[in-house]
Amino acid sequence: MGFDRQSGILSPTGAEINLYVTQLSAPRGVVQVNHGLAEHAARYARFAEFLRGYGFAVYAHDHRGHGHTKAPGAPLGSFGAEPAAQKVIADVAAVHDLIATEHAGVPVIVFGHSMGSLIAMNFVLAHSHRIAGAAIWNGNFSAGLLGGLAQAVLAWEKFRLGSDVPSRILPKLTFDAWAKKASDGRTPFDWLSRDHAEVDKYIADPLCGWNASVGMWKAVFDFVFAGANDRNFTGVRRDLPFNLVGGGGDPESEFGKTVQHLESRMRAMGFSNLVTRIYGETRHESLNEINRDIIMKDFAEWAVRAVSAR
Repeated sequence: MGFDRQSGILSPTGAEINLYVTQLSAPRGVVQVNHGLAEHAARYARFAEFLRGYGFAVYAHDHRGHGHTKAPGAPLGSFGAEPAAQKVIADVAAVHDLIATEHAGVPVIVFGHSMGSLIAMNFVLAHSHRIAGAAIWNGNFSAGLLGGLAQAVLAWEKFRLGSDVPSRILPKLTFDAWAKKASDGRTPFDWLSRDHAEVDKYIADPLCGWNASVGMWKAVFDFVFAGANDRNFTGVRRDLPFNLVGGGGDPESEFGKTVQHLESRMRAMGFSNLVTRIYGETRHESLNEINRDIIMKDFAEWAVRAVSAR
């Protein structure tokens, strides 16, 4: 079945947010999904249906510049004018407010994959008191040399080309570089999954795989650098359950190393309720991998524990 409802909500940012929902009359919890870069929320229908079996409702929206969400000055591939990163988080908060209205008192887990994990973490930094847990999957908060290089490249591209045009260089530093590290190299997107059918569906989807604008890439790295700064975690309660997931075959997360680094940082900051899993040869899109059933089961069981402990 997947999602039961597709609707639109108006964000305070002016965005008309496209939202997918699985409806349960009395859910044990709600999972709020944040999708990755150059994809969209409808791709999480299988995940939503799986979580239904564990008693979770799911709310998944298209971020601005993605899918069917419409926002001022933000066509496909662009977050819109500055402060773009803040607008993205405000849109997430608008969906969260709707969840609180439709499921008052029900615990909420914020979930994010890839870019969505950056967004989810930035939401947590400001709103941890509102949630029962956070799932941060396949993200990279290790800014390092690539982060500094990306900032310099984006500043140059903004000066030469503007913010609203597709970046010419960032795809070469990211997607193209990751593609070269996929073991089979059947397509430029095999680094996403070992499941060829899932990769082929991604390639055939006109709402996936496009080149992001200079401004969108800048906002992505704004999220990275915010999550890389330990001082930004000051207001996050140390017993908040976190589910950190990476793939041992994922070049985006340096084969799971950036996820392990995030765990080490958070433990050093005093976070006490961390569950980290690096799945063998799993590539970037855990939920579309050949071992997705065990990955989804592990998450669902963690989510049950997280909402039960609240």
